[in-house]
Amino acid sequence: MTQIITALSEVSNRYDALFVDLWGCVHDGVKALPDAVAALQDYRRKGGIVVLVTNSPKPRKGVEAQLKLFGVAEDAWDTIATSGDSARSAMFRGVVGQKVFFMGEWDRDEEFFTPLKLLDDPLEIALVDLDEAEGIVCCGPFDPMADPSDLRPQLLYAKQKGLKLLCANPDIVVDRGEVREWCAGAVARLYTDMGGESLYFGKPHPPIYDLARRRLYALGHVIPDSNILAIGDGIQTDVKGAMGEDIDSLFISGGLARADTKTTVQPDPEALNTYLQREMSAPTYTIGQLR
Repeated sequence: MTQIITALSEVSNRYDALFVDLWGCVHDGVKALPDAVAALQDYRRKGGIVVLVTNSPKPRKGVEAQLKLFGVAEDAWDTIATSGDSARSAMFRGVVGQKVFFMGEWDRDEEFFTPLKLLDDPLEIALVDLDEAEGIVCCGPFDPMADPSDLRPQLLYAKQKGLKLLCANPDIVVDRGEVREWCAGAVARLYTDMGGESLYFGKPHPPIYDLARRRLYALGHVIPDSNILAIGDGIQTDVKGAMGEDIDSLFISGGLARADTKTTVQPDPEALNTYLQREMSAPTYTIGQLR
């Protein structure tokens, strides 16, 4: 049974580091959430380390720029691990080939194809039409408001060619302010359901947690998983990933699941329990919003 808490400070002294989701927890896709930023600032003042762990397909520098745009204070976090960086590393190692078909919004996702300096001999990636492609790189649907099933013809052709799909963002949906949008995870799920092969690098899959630990190590910290708390509003990404890594979790019920959990300020305990049973999930703690 999850423990409902009213503030991060009730449990934060048990942990040396936080793995914190961004969208729905620290910002709403438009602006910073002030109570969440203040909670992280307080945690850091007391000596804790904050790693922002996001399923954004953007490289770390792109997320940093976005945080500034949204008004997230720089003293609320220490470092960032993105699914984009984890997926980029795999792409430049050739996991879906050298000639790739791109799915996403180019104006937003162009940074994804910036060569990685960390690799000794990164593959030179060429963007090609689907009929020439050796694989697919998906940073999201072409239109985040359109149903992913609109992409079925391209995905069927790709499956028939035996192409692998690299998913740079396993999230199914996000809320940009009050508007819900489809993410790359919805496309990858559809491709898998059609019999294609999708490769994932963000939450809840292990590569992004390995990257987050490397980010901690780069700061000079070796922290056991038992001393890390993962925070997020995605029950099938943030919480599932934490459970898979044997890391304690704080579920933000007022994000993607606010309707299911009847969350206003705090979740309705009965609705929360019903939701968690349905999702077969067991977060260590739950709170309405990060504060």
